[in-house]
Amino acid sequence: MSNNQFENSDDFVWEDEQSYSPDQRKQLEALYEKTLKQITNQQIIKGIVVAINDKDVVLNIGFKSDGLVPITEFRDIPDLKVGDEVEVLIENVEDKTGQLVLSRKRANNLRVWDQIYDAYENDVVLTGYVKRRTKGGLVVDIMGVEAFLPGSQIDVKPIRDFDVYVGKTMEFKVVKINTPYDNVVVSHKVLIERDLESQKYEILQNLEKGQVLEGVVKNMTEFGAFIDLGGLDGLLHITDMSWGRISHPKEMLKLDDTINVVVLDFDDDKKRISLGLKQLTPHPWDSLSEEVQEGSIIEGKIVTVADYGAFLEIIPGVEGLIHVSEMSWSQHARNPQEVLKVGDIIKAVVLSIDREEKKMSLGIKQLTPDPWLQAPVKYAVGTKHKGIVRNITNFGLFVELEEGVDGLIHVSDLSWTKKIKHPSEFVKKDEELDVIVLEIDPENRRLSLGHKQIKENPWDIFQSVFPVDSQHTGTILKFIDKGIIVELPYGVEGFLPYKGLQHKREEYKIGDKIELSVTEFSKENRKIMVAEVSQEKEQKEVKEKTKKEKETTKKKEEKSTLGDLDALAGLKEKLEAQEKEEQAKAIEKLNKIKEDENKKK
Repeated sequence: MSNNQFENSDDFVWEDEQSYSPDQRKQLEALYEKTLKQITNQQIIKGIVVAINDKDVVLNIGFKSDGLVPITEFRDIPDLKVGDEVEVLIENVEDKTGQLVLSRKRANNLRVWDQIYDAYENDVVLTGYVKRRTKGGLVVDIMGVEAFLPGSQIDVKPIRDFDVYVGKTMEFKVVKINTPYDNVVVSHKVLIERDLESQKYEILQNLEKGQVLEGVVKNMTEFGAFIDLGGLDGLLHITDMSWGRISHPKEMLKLDDTINVVVLDFDDDKKRISLGLKQLTPHPWDSLSEEVQEGSIIEGKIVTVADYGAFLEIIPGVEGLIHVSEMSWSQHARNPQEVLKVGDIIKAVVLSIDREEKKMSLGIKQLTPDPWLQAPVKYAVGTKHKGIVRNITNFGLFVELEEGVDGLIHVSDLSWTKKIKHPSEFVKKDEELDVIVLEIDPENRRLSLGHKQIKENPWDIFQSVFPVDSQHTGTILKFIDKGIIVELPYGVEGFLPYKGLQHKREEYKIGDKIELSVTEFSKENRKIMVAEVSQEKEQKEVKEKTKKEKETTKKKEEKSTLGDLDALAGLKEKLEAQEKEEQAKAIEKLNKIKEDENKKK
C-alpha cells in the first residue's frame, strides 16, 4: 500500500498507533478512505507500473493495495517499464487471500469487443489476420478475437482454394454477432462489392459497342465463359472465342485468366452484355488465298459431321460444307458418318465460293469420274449384270450395279411363278442378285431392271401343262381371306377358293397334299384357279369319260366303212403322238427351269 498521500498532510502527525484514541483512529481511517478510489469488480481502470519481475508486473491503481498481473499479458509491449500507464480489468477487489486480482488480457478483450460492436453498428471496417482454415471458411484474428469468415464471403467469385488466404492481413466488415456465445461473423466480399459497385457504375456510364475492356474469366460452361469486367459480368459465347471451331471454352481459356474482350452488344438496361474475343483479330476469310476458286482442289480437316453433311476446315476459321449428296455418286441416301469422321484429312473440290457471305460448298465425289457418263454403253438395254440390293420398299427394290449407278426392280419383275406381296419375301438387303436392264434414262439417271426376265417365261409352257379340267396334286402353302394358296407342280402357285373345298376349312393345314382340278388358266394375268377333286367324283368322271368314249367309237363304227376306220385310227395316233411330244417338251423345259433354280439355291 502507498502511504505517500499523507506525507504533506497538515492535520495529522505520524506517531505510533498506540498514541491514537479511538475517535482519532476513526477520523484517520475516514480521511484515508477518501483518498482511495472507489472500484468494483469487472471495472476497467488505469494503473501505473511500479515494479516488474520475471513473473509479474506490479500495478498501482490508487487502491489500498497494489495488484499483480502476469508478465505474459504484456507480450505485445516488449519495452514496458516502470511508470508506464496501462488499462486493466478488476476481476476481484479482494480474493480469499485479500489480494487485488487484475487482468490486462480481459481488459483488452472487453475493449476489443466494444470496438467490434461499434464496428457492427456503425459500419466500420476492421483489419484482421487470417489464422487458419476451418470447415466452410477461415478463422480470422481481429485484435485477439477469433471471428469466422465463411467461404462464400471471401470474394465475389467462387474460391476453389481457401489455403491461399491463410497468413494474409485483410480488411473485413462485421456482418453478425452472436452475443450469448461471443461468436463473430465477418465478410470480405461486401467490401469488394462496395468497390465493384462504384466500378460498375463507371463502366455502365461509358459502355458502348466495339469498346475493348479488360476482364477476368469468372466461370466457364459448355456454351461459353462469364467474364468479370470489374463488378459487371459479360458472356463470351463459345462461337465468339475463335474463328475456328472449339468444343469447349477450356481449350482457349482458364479460370482467373485476365483477357481483353470487345463489347458486341448489350440490352437497354445494360444487364446483359455480349462479348467477343475473336473479333480482336482479323477474319481468316480475309487472308484466304485468291487461288481458291470454283473448281479448285483443296485439302483440310473434317471438324463437324451432321446428318446433312460435314464441314471441312481449310484454315482455322474458314470452312466449307460437303453436303451428303456431294459425298458419293450413289443416289440412295447414306449416313455421312459412314463416309467421314471428325479429324479426317481429305481433299475436296470447290463447287461454289462466296467470299462476301463467307460461304463455301465442297464435294468429294467430283474427285472421281461420273459413272453415268459411260452408263448408256455399259448398261445397254438387254445386258445382264450382278448387283447388290441396297434398299427395299413396298413397290420394289433398288439394286446398285456400281457406286453411283442404281436401278429399280419392280416387285412384279421378280418372279414369273410366285405372287410376291413384298420384295423382302424374295430377297434380303445387301444380297447379290442377277438382273437384266429393261430401260435406261441417262438424263434423269434412272435404270429399270428385271430379274425374272433373265429366264424364259414359263407361262408359255404352263398353258399346255395346266389346261382347264386337267388334274394335279397340290400342296397347301398358306391360308388367306378368300381361299388357299397351293403349290402346283414345277413351283407354280394356284388359288383354291374356300368354296372349292370338299370338306370344312378347319380340316386342312399347311403342308397337306390334295388333288386339284384346274378351273381357270390366264397366261396374261399369270393366274391358275383350281378346285379340289374328291375320289368319288374322280372315279365317276373316269367312268363317264370311258363310257362316252365307247359310245362315240361305236357310233363311228356304225357310220364308217372299214377304210374310214383305218384312216381315223391313223389320224388319232398321229394327234396323240403330237400331243405327247408337246407335253414332253414342255415338261422337259419345266424340269430344266426347276433344275436351274435348285442349282441357284
